[in-house]
Amino acid sequence: MGGTTAGRTGEAGDGGARRAAGPAAGPPGDPQDARDPQDPQEVRDPRDSQDAQEVRDPREAPDPREVRDPQEVRRRLEAVGYLVDEGLATACFLALRLHRPVFCEGDAGVGKTSLAGALAGMLDAPLIRLQCYEGIDASQALYDWDFPRQLLHLRAAEAAGVTDVERLEAELYDRRFLVERPLLRALRTQPSVLLVDEVDRADDEFEAFLLELLSEYSVTVPELGTLRADVPPVVVLTSNRTREVHDALKRRCLYHWFDHPSFARELAIVRSRLPAVSARLAEQVTALVQALRSEELVKPPGVAETIDWAEALDALGATELDAELAVATLGSVLKYREDTERARSLDLSAILALRAAGA
Repeated sequence: MGGTTAGRTGEAGDGGARRAAGPAAGPPGDPQDARDPQDPQEVRDPRDSQDAQEVRDPREAPDPREVRDPQEVRRRLEAVGYLVDEGLATACFLALRLHRPVFCEGDAGVGKTSLAGALAGMLDAPLIRLQCYEGIDASQALYDWDFPRQLLHLRAAEAAGVTDVERLEAELYDRRFLVERPLLRALRTQPSVLLVDEVDRADDEFEAFLLELLSEYSVTVPELGTLRADVPPVVVLTSNRTREVHDALKRRCLYHWFDHPSFARELAIVRSRLPAVSARLAEQVTALVQALRSEELVKPPGVAETIDWAEALDALGATELDAELAVATLGSVLKYREDTERARSLDLSAILALRAAGA
């Protein structure tokens, strides 16, 4: 098991008419969590909540990316509510030290996407998210030109009597008309955490483009030249294994497999995320979810569903769980008719009794 929290942050890429150029040429260099894709232009920044009058001198404050060892990473992630094991803490430490992406693979709902949000909180950095999907291309992920503003500029210049064609063309491709998509925005925002979510849903061509960009952390805009990150973003790529991601991309990354957690760890996650839920209810919900995962289900529930179930029961005023209430609320944890029918055929009372007896 890697790590899990219920935080849900994100940003999805959006479309553009003009196709972007690929990353700068050069020698090659040497990760269902997504719940609510947001406005593609949105960047979540934990610093936004601070007092606007507060001024911090970066020369006096320690660099949040400077971590001594994996144990410090583990402590700092747990401080923002994300519980990790030694393997994931080590992968995150190496990602920070070596500027290499973390490639996270595993079933949906086990905390892959949430890792990026936790790293952003730990580093006090914006989280920039690119939601992958079939057909996504460079212009939708990297940059585009703001055609309406360019057209208005042309009309204004025309009305002012400007006739210098070369000057007009240079003005049209000024940075003020450049629309930064998530990948370029991550390169130009420092520090930042870039989440490339569900990369397995993208096409092979986009995967190859991404590999090149992550090798150099730079991109060439023909009209502006090469734009390079002074400090590479912390990059997390996730995959639900709807298809195999090419080895070339995986070799560029630090790999971590997210398994379902043990009972003790999952219970700790639920208690951490939902402190208001009674200890008895959290324990019973976790026990039932663990039992459901041992069955032949179409979609075994992830930790996110465990948290959803406990939260739903708490909203109903429950402080403990019985079989009747469990059946009535199965829709919070199981999302397929076949899985619901299978759960109803189980002796849920016996499972709860075993947990009560400490089995």
